[in-house]
Amino acid sequence: MNTMQQLDTTLEHILELARWAPSGDNTQPWRFEILDERRLVVHGHDTRDHCVYDLDGHPSQISLGALLETMAIAASTFGLALRSIRHTDTPDNRPTFSIEFLPTPGMEADPLADAILPRAVQRRALSRRPLTVVEKATLAAALPEGYQVRWLEGSRRMAAARLMFRNAKLRLTMPEAHRVHKSIIEWNARYSEDRIPDQALGADGMTTRLMRWVMQDWSRVHFFNTWLAGTLAPRLQMDLIPSLACAAHFVLTASPKPQRTDDYVAAGRAMQRFWLTATSLGLQMQPEMTPLIFSRYVREGRVFSSTPGMQARAAELARQGAALVGQQDWEAAVFMGRIGAGEPASARSLRRPLRELLVQGSGGR
Repeated sequence: MNTMQQLDTTLEHILELARWAPSGDNTQPWRFEILDERRLVVHGHDTRDHCVYDLDGHPSQISLGALLETMAIAASTFGLALRSIRHTDTPDNRPTFSIEFLPTPGMEADPLADAILPRAVQRRALSRRPLTVVEKATLAAALPEGYQVRWLEGSRRMAAARLMFRNAKLRLTMPEAHRVHKSIIEWNARYSEDRIPDQALGADGMTTRLMRWVMQDWSRVHFFNTWLAGTLAPRLQMDLIPSLACAAHFVLTASPKPQRTDDYVAAGRAMQRFWLTATSLGLQMQPEMTPLIFSRYVREGRVFSSTPGMQARAAELARQGAALVGQQDWEAAVFMGRIGAGEPASARSLRRPLRELLVQGSGGR
C-alpha cells in the first residue's frame, strides 16, 4: 500500500492546504514523512548549493516557517492545534521538524484559512489608492509580538522604487543570478507546478519573448547588457513601474534581530499571517526580498559573485536601503514587499501534487 493510500483524510486535507505556502521561486523546500494519522515529519532543505539568493539558507527557512503557519491554520479548521519541534541535530541546510496535531476542544477555525488558496504573488501594476487606516491597523495586528511593519508611502514609495530599479540591475548583470533565473522560469506557461510561469513575470509579450531568447545563454545576456541596454526594458516593466504602481512598500522587522534558524522560521510564520491577512482584505502583494538578502551578505562579508564590482554595487544598495528605513530597522528586516488593491494574478505558480511531496523515512524520532 502506498503512502497516499495510508494517508488519513483529515491529515490529507491539512497537507493539501499547507503545500500552498509561499516559497522563493516556487522551490517548495519541504517533503512530508507520515508517521500516523496525527504525526508527521517535515523534511526541509535549502537551495544554497545552487541559488545565489539563498547562500545562508535563511530565505528557505522563512518559507518553512510559512509552511508551518499554513499547516497550523489549516489544522484549526478541524479543531486541531499544531505542535512543532525542530530537530536540532540536523544540518542547517536540512531543517527537520516533528509535527503533531492535538485535538483541542472549543478551538475555533482560524478565519485566515479561507485566504490560503487565493493568496498569490501579483507582479503587475496595482492601485495607487493609499491603504486605509483600518487596513493598516488590521495588517499590523496580524503580526505576532516582536514584529512590526514599516510603511514606505509617498516620497518613500518613490525612494523604494528607485532602490528596486537599481537592485534589478545587480540581479540582471550577475552570471550567478542568470543561472537561477534560467532554471526557475517555465516559458509559454500561465501556470507552473514547480517554477514561475513566464506570464506571471509582469513583462509584456515582446519583452518576454526577447528574454526567453537572450536568457538561453549568458554570452547573449552579457552582450545585450553591455551594448544594447539589455536590462532596461525588464527593469522598467518588472521593477520600476510596479514599484510606483502600488499603495505602498513595506518592511517587516523582528525584535530581537534574527540570527538563527529558529528566528527565520518564526519570521516566516509572521510573514504568512501578514500576507494571508492582506489577501483576506482584498489586497495584493509582491515580495521584494533581494535587497534584504544582498544587504545581509554585505554585512556578513559573504562573497556572492565572482564578477568584479558586484560586491561594491551591493554595498551601495545596502546603504540606500538603510537610508530608506533606518540602519537598525534595515538590519532587523525579515521581509519586504509592495502592496495595494488590485485584481488577483491571472497567471501564477501552482504547487507539486501532494503525492510528489510524500516520502518514506526512518519513522521520525
